[in-house]
Amino acid sequence: MSYWVRPLIAFAMKGSRFTDPIDGKSFRSFLSYGYAKNRDNALSPSTLSLERHRLLWLYLQRETDFFTKPQKVLHFAPEQAFYKRFRNQKNLEYTTTDLFSPLADVKADICDLPFEDDSFDTILCNHVLEHIPDDTKAMQELYRVLKPNGMAILQIPQDLNREVTFEDDSITDPKERTKIFGQYDHVRVYGRDYFDKLRSIGFTVKEEDYTATFSPKEIEKYCLMKGEIIPVCFK
Repeated sequence: MSYWVRPLIAFAMKGSRFTDPIDGKSFRSFLSYGYAKNRDNALSPSTLSLERHRLLWLYLQRETDFFTKPQKVLHFAPEQAFYKRFRNQKNLEYTTTDLFSPLADVKADICDLPFEDDSFDTILCNHVLEHIPDDTKAMQELYRVLKPNGMAILQIPQDLNREVTFEDDSITDPKERTKIFGQYDHVRVYGRDYFDKLRSIGFTVKEEDYTATFSPKEIEKYCLMKGEIIPVCFK
């Protein structure tokens, strides 16, 4: 969405039914969004946040010291909804990284990070691991560069009805991969065993069902996805 179009759409959709907690702006509706299947009221007209971004913002704001405590932060594939806001936080020594993103301070492979051991207080790596063939190596690198007692939030698209993560490299047709994996460039569908895999790397994992702390009215107001789990990991 272009620089000029976004504010025009946001202005046209002003209202009071839904609120984006990231910037506090309210709208009569959000935009629909989806890769394989559209979701109604998913995309905020102002920040371009999705359900997972708004949930994470609320968690960081209400349950952590992310916005107040001086800390070193590593942010993978920085999202537009967060990038400038985190960059402007006076308490954060903020570093972004990605293999391709123009927003990345450091161009790096998540499986071979150019950072020293125990470098960061907080790591944000959201909806990245499902793209990485060797996610075990990626998780090991995330653990390595996280400081002791540091926090890593590692959100992924997850099918909580699936006990075991599914991947199949023999499926090569992009349409079939989209149907099975959600996107053609996803290499797996994570199941409930995702949390135990993180634990096997060494993380202490809190499976944060944060929407359970909200009333149905609040879930509707912020356009959250009920039951989405935030994997909050500690070293």
